[in-house]
Amino acid sequence: MRAVMNKILWAGLCMVLAGHALAKDLIVTDDSGEGLATVMVTRVLAQKPKLILADEGYPADGVSNQSAVENTRFSDANGMLNFPDTGIAYDYRFRKPGFKDVSLRAAAVAAQLSLGEGLTVQMEREQDRRVLAEQKPSNVWLSQLDIGGGEALRQHFALNCAFCHQQASPFMRVERSAEEWLTVIDRMGGYGARIAGDLRQPLAEGLAAGYHSLNASYETVPEPRPWDSALAGASYTEWPIGDGFSQMHDFILHPNGMVYVGDNLQDRIYEVNPKTGVYTVYTVPHEPDDKLGGFLGNRFKAYGKINNYMGVHSFAVSPKDGHIFITPSMQRALLEFDPQTKTFTRHEMTRGFYPHTIRTDEQDRVWFTLALSSQVAMWDRQKKVFSYFDIPARNIKEWLTIKLLPLIFWLDPETRPMPSVDRESSGLPMPYGIDVAPDGRVWFARLYANDFGYIDPETGEVTVIDIEVIGPRRLRVDAENRVWMVAFQAGLLVMYDPQTKILKEYDLPVVSEFPYALNVDRARSVVWVNGNQSDTVMRFDIATETWQVYPMPRRRTFTRDIEIAEDGSVYTSNSHFPSWQIEDAQPTLIHITPYPQ
Repeated sequence: MRAVMNKILWAGLCMVLAGHALAKDLIVTDDSGEGLATVMVTRVLAQKPKLILADEGYPADGVSNQSAVENTRFSDANGMLNFPDTGIAYDYRFRKPGFKDVSLRAAAVAAQLSLGEGLTVQMEREQDRRVLAEQKPSNVWLSQLDIGGGEALRQHFALNCAFCHQQASPFMRVERSAEEWLTVIDRMGGYGARIAGDLRQPLAEGLAAGYHSLNASYETVPEPRPWDSALAGASYTEWPIGDGFSQMHDFILHPNGMVYVGDNLQDRIYEVNPKTGVYTVYTVPHEPDDKLGGFLGNRFKAYGKINNYMGVHSFAVSPKDGHIFITPSMQRALLEFDPQTKTFTRHEMTRGFYPHTIRTDEQDRVWFTLALSSQVAMWDRQKKVFSYFDIPARNIKEWLTIKLLPLIFWLDPETRPMPSVDRESSGLPMPYGIDVAPDGRVWFARLYANDFGYIDPETGEVTVIDIEVIGPRRLRVDAENRVWMVAFQAGLLVMYDPQTKILKEYDLPVVSEFPYALNVDRARSVVWVNGNQSDTVMRFDIATETWQVYPMPRRRTFTRDIEIAEDGSVYTSNSHFPSWQIEDAQPTLIHITPYPQ
């Protein structure tokens, strides 16, 4: 009933706002009156739909809301662009590096359109050099950050500190003393950062000096990669969901046409209809004796609004019945969600810690990494049993640490010992990404071990391949069984061909980037890569080995995952940790229609 009422309210809102909509071409010029190319124009509803909120400011379980859908396009070589006419009033934002942002309210749009002409907007060049520098994304600032200590310290810093944040964003560039940075480093240890003991002080001193120098010499920050003129053929749609305390993590594009997005910090699933922008929230249930923060204890106790019992993480769809399988990173379990009945089933595990990235195979088996216990797990839906595959330890110390984990996590979170940390790793190898190849092999990558490998599902044999590439994070397999990985610390895209045993590295098209995830469009032989420092998503054509770069509509956007639609368009989710560092403190689901090839 509430969903129906929401749709009625939305229809009424459309009628109220109907009148002066943008029916003709929109023209953007510079201050001389010349058409201005590659201007990013975002339109937002002048009047946002009223949300039905109940549960700590979130929609209650099963309640539907209308998202305030946002659209973004780019001007062509003549400064022209066009939005579909919806009969609804919009506000507009115009953005281009080197120019002052322009905001245009719906009333001003209506006044100009009432004259019977299209809409013309003039943009003024930004003259303030400090403001020009502040426009630049975090990655180009990061490229100039000198923390001393050589490459080893910088990579250790990247591994632990770029894990969740843009490291040269305005939030990070705040002047802090070495003592203040030590406090930050210790606090971040509660969220997963593991700085080696002998590097704490050098890193704190290096960050204090480095950011001080960077802020004083902002004019040395280089220009970012220019926006491609072909972006005039691209379009974006965004659905704002959640709030500044949400962490929109992975998601899945379901065969039913819906997109299911997981809020990692609030234990919620957002079912988004991309045709209408209507979304429904389903709260992930937990058992009465489950503790906040799960087996890791309450890592986020400093936040006043948190519901992290399960830690909704990664999604996979059954090829048999469309059920969605979800890894709850804070529990020793696997979740199953029926999108028809909207019910959850919890499958308890007896082994392993930190269920992470998840995939399904053609036999309807569910595969996922167990990041802290260095394992891969498999749920056989027919037999209703788990199988566990231990990835060989690199040394006796690592083997002993993994074996002692059940005891460690049994102890009180405030007093339990943690694995020792050295300069090379967190103390744990952390299997992260996983994918099932067309030939059936199950590939995995270990972020802190600098290796990857595969499991033969028929024999259970585990094969590990050592590489010199630093920080293999998530991986995907293409139609020819080639493995594609993002190397997090190294800032690379990596391809491994199992037939030739050749590993090939590709530089990213942006500087100082630590890529989080990727996906392979098997039908088009294209790899999409998530940027997290550069406010971009990148497209790599395998045949031509060329890149396209798609800038994000919001600054300080940390994208988490990518899903590919049948038409070649892509979805991505954004999530800062927590989300308030995103411009407007608003996480979104984003749909990108790339420009023609």
